[in-house]
Amino acid sequence: MDKIGIIGIAQTRYRRYNPASHAELAYQVTREALDDAGLTIDDIDNTITVCNDFWDGRTISCMAITEATGSHRVPTTNVEGDGTYGALMGAMRILSGLHKLTLVVAQSKMSEGIPAIISNAMFDPVYERALGVDAISSSALQMRRYMSKYGITEEQCARVSVKNHRNARANPYAHLPLDITVEDVLESRVLADPIKLLDASPISDGACAIIMAEEEIARARCSKPIWITGVGHCADAYHLGDRDLADVDALISASERAYRMAGISDPIKEIDVAEVYDAFSYMELMWMEGLGLCKRGEAGTMIDSGVTELGGALPINPSGGVLSAHAVQVAGLARIAESVLQLRGEAGDRQVDGARIALAHGIEGACGQGHCVFVLGN
Repeated sequence: MDKIGIIGIAQTRYRRYNPASHAELAYQVTREALDDAGLTIDDIDNTITVCNDFWDGRTISCMAITEATGSHRVPTTNVEGDGTYGALMGAMRILSGLHKLTLVVAQSKMSEGIPAIISNAMFDPVYERALGVDAISSSALQMRRYMSKYGITEEQCARVSVKNHRNARANPYAHLPLDITVEDVLESRVLADPIKLLDASPISDGACAIIMAEEEIARARCSKPIWITGVGHCADAYHLGDRDLADVDALISASERAYRMAGISDPIKEIDVAEVYDAFSYMELMWMEGLGLCKRGEAGTMIDSGVTELGGALPINPSGGVLSAHAVQVAGLARIAESVLQLRGEAGDRQVDGARIALAHGIEGACGQGHCVFVLGN
């Protein structure tokens, strides 16, 4: 693959409600990412926006942020999925040879919608939607199936929440930096058994942007470009009943493609830090297994041993992850931005010493139907 460098990043602080408009959020991160890259909007020759009509509450919602992102003046595409898919589209734009500098912007104001109603709409309108199933209740089915099949315990899932909320205390962008215990998680209010309040990610408003450049420009304009060395994506069956919810075949396929492209043969030893899409506590464990960071059913043992702690052999979500800040569609792009900070050595108190290779992961669809995996290097 031709080299693509990430030369600019920006995030807002994530919080329960941000009074700024969609356009104001998008403008803020666009402006700050340009400043980070030492560019002006006139340097950008194409944009990717990440908006969703359901979450934004309007038809063709990307049109509301065109001027804020400079999309009215260059070729632009909107991706109605996770931010990692926006970054994937941006990378393909550069690899086509038609564009040299791509701005990717994702913004979300979850506070303005009703997540249960919106996420219910992603299910089949004939067989599933009428049941009232939503993101939380479907994930509860997956968590129960995963624990049953592989012997994972609720305590091990709770340790993920404890770890990530503690990590968030060193992240100025995080929504929920907390000092909690396993008992706090287990005793928190049940949302949909076995998912409890502290197993779940918050409703967050926020935005993120990255700027990608082809190799020559990246080297000329940036002293510390972070290179995309591999990327892979894959989707599983749409209907929940058509797949074993404890399986992670799509993620295995996506990660193997990314590793093959990046020349990684042993991800457990070669990945220095991973930012994984943990919308619920059990997901970090499931996705670790699908990413090949441990064998199937061994993620619980890893969280028990402290391997995934900030000072462990393989830190997972040193930013606090999605459990500590979840702006839908933005969250995956934030995983890329956080990985870039790690590889630059600019992650502050959440910095992983000597990080050279990072993994960023995003999901879309119910119960991780689709996965997108990036391998980044400095």
